[in-house]
Amino acid sequence: MGVTAATPAAAADLGDRGYSKVPAIVARGYDWSGFYIGANAGWGSSHDTWSDDLTGADAGSHSSTGAVAGGQLGYRWQAGAWVFGLEAQGNWADLKGSHLLNEDNTNAHSTLNAFGLFTGQVGYAWNNTLLYAKGGAAVTRTKYEVTYPGGADVSGDQTRWGAAVGAGLEYGFAPNWSVGVEYNHIFANRFATRFYDSAGVTDPDKIGRVGGDSDLVTARLNYRWGGATSAKY
Repeated sequence: MGVTAATPAAAADLGDRGYSKVPAIVARGYDWSGFYIGANAGWGSSHDTWSDDLTGADAGSHSSTGAVAGGQLGYRWQAGAWVFGLEAQGNWADLKGSHLLNEDNTNAHSTLNAFGLFTGQVGYAWNNTLLYAKGGAAVTRTKYEVTYPGGADVSGDQTRWGAAVGAGLEYGFAPNWSVGVEYNHIFANRFATRFYDSAGVTDPDKIGRVGGDSDLVTARLNYRWGGATSAKY
């Protein structure tokens, strides 16, 4: 009888303990959504073709090369593995080059000293690795100079708008940090450029058509907020 009576009580005690299973944590993966700000640096090349605006005669060409550095600000949103974004980028540049215009040692020089990019992006993400293409508008600032053996040099500045396309590969090495490499091509046709002497006086005969496309390769570092890596239950 003692054993039989104790059994329901023991069963009641066991029933009161209850049991709940701890939910498993399921990794959500890297999230590319959010605002980001960053810095970039690298190398660029700009090809400038010169011609006489009055006669249309070819005046040669040269490539200007050098360093670039600047920053970018953008926003991305992710839908599944697809990532979309908008970005504004501004860079200092020092792309310099020159060539001989004629046999009397007259030289043509160009220096691309700044550019900006305003682009949209579409990419595909494999967790914390993002491959993307981009395209939009570009603006460049270039100084052109003609130097003569006897002095009386002339120069002209041009701010030009054009189109830009590019591609990049980015890797998220921490919840809010990523590094990447990016290539951009800027389309810039030749434009009429008026040259001025040191006193700011222009000569109607010193007008040329100058310009060409640019290629840029940069390494990038970004900090993102509003979409860090997370997990869900």
